[in-house]
Amino acid sequence: MADRFNKSTYQSWRQPVVDICFLAKNARLITRISKKRLVLPAFRERLMLAVIAVYRCRFCSWAHTREALRSGVSGAEITDLLHGSVGNCPQQEVIALLYAQHWAESDANPDPASAQTLAETYGSEKAEAINVVLRMIRVGNLMGNSWDYLLYKMSGGKWRTRTEA
Repeated sequence: MADRFNKSTYQSWRQPVVDICFLAKNARLITRISKKRLVLPAFRERLMLAVIAVYRCRFCSWAHTREALRSGVSGAEITDLLHGSVGNCPQQEVIALLYAQHWAESDANPDPASAQTLAETYGSEKAEAINVVLRMIRVGNLMGNSWDYLLYKMSGGKWRTRTEA
């Protein structure tokens, strides 16, 4: 049994500030995404689950599994996404879901070719909306994991999730 915390967290106070400022600056875009339904609820939840698979926030996993089920995502899709697979997902969403995984793995700095492929596949407006959705779940995941890290440290490593033990 390893005695270390092995989830992604914010590494400095500056990182959450940058993420939250990005979301505040893009509040109108977030509203427009919602009103225009640029990213439908089931697609949004699949994107979020793809990111959760990388960051492994237990709080986000629980909440977005529930929301995914409510939005019509199948249990098989949820299980696969949380294990990093897009095999059961709608074919038209696969490029975005793989991009979401890469985006999270690259600490929100995807390579330009991937970002270009996303824009070419979905159009610039929808690609921008996808990136905002990814930033939203990043904030939730890293805040949740940072909270988990605090609990872990305060307990001397005793408060761990089953996936860490």
